[in-house]
Amino acid sequence: MENFGLLIVAIGILLFALFSRTLEDSLLTLPMIFTVFGWAIGSGADELLPLSIGHGAMHTLAEITLILVLFSDAAQVNLRLLLKDHTLPTRMLLIGMPLSILLGAVVAAWISPTAPLALAFLIATILTPTDAALGQAIVSSHKVPIRIRQAINVESGLNDGIALPIVMICAILTSAAYGTTGAHQPDNLWLFTLLQITLGPLVGIGIGYAGAKLVDRASAQKSMSMAFQGIAFLSLAATAYLLAEAIGGNGFIATFVAGLLFGATLKEHSESLFEFMETEGQLLTMITFLIFGAVMVPLGLEHATWKTLVLAILYLTVIRMLPIFLSLTGTGLKVPDKLLLGWFGPRGLASILFALLILDRFTIPGSEELLACIVLTVMLSIFAHGLSATPLVNAY
Repeated sequence: MENFGLLIVAIGILLFALFSRTLEDSLLTLPMIFTVFGWAIGSGADELLPLSIGHGAMHTLAEITLILVLFSDAAQVNLRLLLKDHTLPTRMLLIGMPLSILLGAVVAAWISPTAPLALAFLIATILTPTDAALGQAIVSSHKVPIRIRQAINVESGLNDGIALPIVMICAILTSAAYGTTGAHQPDNLWLFTLLQITLGPLVGIGIGYAGAKLVDRASAQKSMSMAFQGIAFLSLAATAYLLAEAIGGNGFIATFVAGLLFGATLKEHSESLFEFMETEGQLLTMITFLIFGAVMVPLGLEHATWKTLVLAILYLTVIRMLPIFLSLTGTGLKVPDKLLLGWFGPRGLASILFALLILDRFTIPGSEELLACIVLTVMLSIFAHGLSATPLVNAY
């Protein structure tokens, strides 16, 4: 039967929608359900979902999903409160993140001493960015102090953009170490990095502020219908990303910063607008994790070794938690809060996207083991952070 795989996917999404309220009260999360669903489809027959790891649609879907989720999450951050108390995310990004990359690279090099050091840093950088969406119960619950929730959200929103130029540099150095080449390499790595981290925020500030003013003006003049507010939101997220990329900036940083400014500047905060933002993001997240389960998980499990499993466990625990705990020294936080911020660093969309990016653009010998390490880390994170989110909320 033609399109039988798509029929199964459509029915699966319908069933999830029908029981979504019930599932909200359980320990099961959207990424958990759709990763397993995708794995079941992928294990059934190749023709059900005829996608491969190099299929351009996978990279595009992951990219669009991350753009939308970043903008949506940022738009709901209380920017004024964040500016008054930015200590936690600043320390986590400027101290915790570099320490995590360094510690991760050291551990990877220790476990695989014959591999190039650049490859160890590449793996560590890909697996450092976090995805708060994997434990929505934490960032959306009012039981958790807003200072903690916003720290998780902001760290998750910015660390993937910060990591991207480092990932590219490490991939280029890894290719050079193996004597291979990659596609679309920047001519000047230092200039590339500088433009990424400076132009991205500038574009985000401009698009987010101007976009909010335009939406407010259109709403005041009644020239825009409520139904099209959501369309305006989608176009602003895309504009921020595409404009930043066009001029050499980092599109992910631009998208998150644009969301921050949009949410802070917008006067008419419509519940329907934010519900639309969340719904669209959830739909794309469903499909992304379904394809992750169907295509990437079988490949990752096939090439998994004891080394990749040990690395995956360490990246989710010691390599993440110790640097974050140290970065929060002197902030006045209690030990349980530091441990929560250290533990709650789920790996998801950004790591998936970076893996697809590297496999598409670079020829790295033994890339199957690299993929296995990333897939195992994301898989374990989906379940470990998903299952622990609600109990951690209840602990407050």
